[in-house]
Amino acid sequence: MKSRFCILLVSIFFGLSVASTTVDNFTLLDHEGKAHKLYYLSDAEAVVIMVHGNNCPMVRNAMPDFREVRDDFQDRNVHFLLLNSVDYDNRKSIQEEAEEWEIDFPILDDEAQIVGMGLNLTHTAEVFVIDPNDWSIKYRGPINDRLEYERQKAEASEHYVADTLTSMLAGEEVEFRSITPKGCLINFPDRSNDKTEISYSEDIAPTLLENCGGCHATGGIAPWAMVNYDIVKSFAPTIRQVLREKRMPPWHADPHVGEWKNSRDISPEERQLIVRWIDAGTPRGEGPDPLAEREDDIEDWPLGTPDYIIEFPEYEVQATGVVEYQYFTVDNNMEEDAWLQAMTVVPGDTRVLHHVLMGTVDAATSNRRGAIWSQFMGGYAPGTEASGVSGPENAGVLVRAGTKFRAQMHYTPIGKVVKDQTRVGLYFFDEPPETIKRSGVVLNTIFQIPPNTKDHQVRSYLTFHSNATLHSLLPHSHYRGKSSNFTLEYPDGSKELLLSVPNYDFNWQTSYEFVEPVSVPAGARLHHVTVYDNSVQNPANPDPERTVRWGQQSWEEMLYGSFVFTWDGETIEDQVQDNGRMRRSQAFGYLDRNIDGLLKLDELQGGWAARLREGFDALDADDNEGLDLDEFIAALNMASR
Repeated sequence: MKSRFCILLVSIFFGLSVASTTVDNFTLLDHEGKAHKLYYLSDAEAVVIMVHGNNCPMVRNAMPDFREVRDDFQDRNVHFLLLNSVDYDNRKSIQEEAEEWEIDFPILDDEAQIVGMGLNLTHTAEVFVIDPNDWSIKYRGPINDRLEYERQKAEASEHYVADTLTSMLAGEEVEFRSITPKGCLINFPDRSNDKTEISYSEDIAPTLLENCGGCHATGGIAPWAMVNYDIVKSFAPTIRQVLREKRMPPWHADPHVGEWKNSRDISPEERQLIVRWIDAGTPRGEGPDPLAEREDDIEDWPLGTPDYIIEFPEYEVQATGVVEYQYFTVDNNMEEDAWLQAMTVVPGDTRVLHHVLMGTVDAATSNRRGAIWSQFMGGYAPGTEASGVSGPENAGVLVRAGTKFRAQMHYTPIGKVVKDQTRVGLYFFDEPPETIKRSGVVLNTIFQIPPNTKDHQVRSYLTFHSNATLHSLLPHSHYRGKSSNFTLEYPDGSKELLLSVPNYDFNWQTSYEFVEPVSVPAGARLHHVTVYDNSVQNPANPDPERTVRWGQQSWEEMLYGSFVFTWDGETIEDQVQDNGRMRRSQAFGYLDRNIDGLLKLDELQGGWAARLREGFDALDADDNEGLDLDEFIAALNMASR
């Protein structure tokens, strides 16, 4: 016990601090793709983690005992998890093990083995009892004394985990206790040779350049630039922290769902490599410094000189407080219509500019109440590409001469007064493209998120009226957004999960571009779901005591799932788009609360109820006590005459 306690005390990086044997924070996905952040459980009375491994008889045999402890303590706010750090296991095999053995705990997949190395794991079936008050480990070892290798007792005589929990919940002082676990051995890299095995010059610097260099460059959007070994060494503790918590690189899609052209994800092997190098003391070793040798000046126009440059007015951003959305309109001096192929947004100051959305407005649109633009062109936010547009190379957006350019600017103060003057470069097709790039939104504007709620789900869907092809998806919510996903429901009722973002981060608005675009048959529904955290556990929550509704400001919320698509067979001369039907399909998707394809009287809310309640029976042409999408659209068409 004494030697094991010493190991714990000296393990500074890998999970335990020297003085208090506390567990560092981490974020992992479980076998079903849900994100779990350890420190998010700070409101629990205790956290209990058992080390899992597929095909391990000790784990399988201990599972009934672990479940029994869970059942005894779960109504006392004790949180139970499994942790799989086995190098051979993966999401699919863990899912199969969970199904076969009816495991009803979240199994966290430590695919890079970072958390397991941090806890100095040696065996499966080891259990940790953790106090969330200071994240100290109160006990580590077997769950009880019932199991031995190749034999077991009928009943346990010592109940280590249960006794520890009982003492903790009684408010007693619990001293750290460690008992050698009995389980299957876990294979970890040999860290004793890391100082000689891992080369900064050949392994670490190239990995950092590939995964981090785009933002951590001179003039980049990151707060510091990776210009040489010395600064990387200085920021090494921060690097290992953001890798453990999966905050960097900023890519939030579940790696087991979909393939993405613009992925910024880092592989588990690369993540582990960097952590091992930091744990070895960040040795410099021999060889050149690729970070110091690179040319990392950020180009204003990476696509070359634009065909047309828009310069928006300079705006002074106050030091503190809230800046209302700013709307700037500038003249369009183009002499003839043109088809937009790509655009580059160059922020005047990346520190304060959260996002830009822009398009064109004509005379009719500019005076219409609530209108922002008549033709959406694109946008910018941290996490989106500043240049290029999502979609196929042969699709474009029409920019008409005689219109005006309008931009919505969202600014965030940084503690001092700064000025921003954003420019946008437009690149046009030489010849008209084959088809039109379309932008759509699955939204819900009538939700309410109750106060002090950790997991509040809001959903909506949109039905495609013709065959289409999806090219990208972008989930958008604000500070309370926790997770999001998109699912395609085919006309036969089958469903396909297209994108899962289990750990949404408002600071990074990412458009996820498919490697292989998705075919969408007419009649298919694109479902969008977001889970919101309006509790005190959400550190970004402006006010957990407030009921939250739809709104543009960050302290309000949105269910806003945008997507880029093209209509199959659509040409410039023969267009498929039906804007009125698309808008009404949006409304139908969020009014249909039980997702059965019918709007009942009790599902109509607000203005919709006033418009459709009278004469509802007459509108229900097939007498099934509800309006389907076609009946809903026909009813609104009649009401607008």
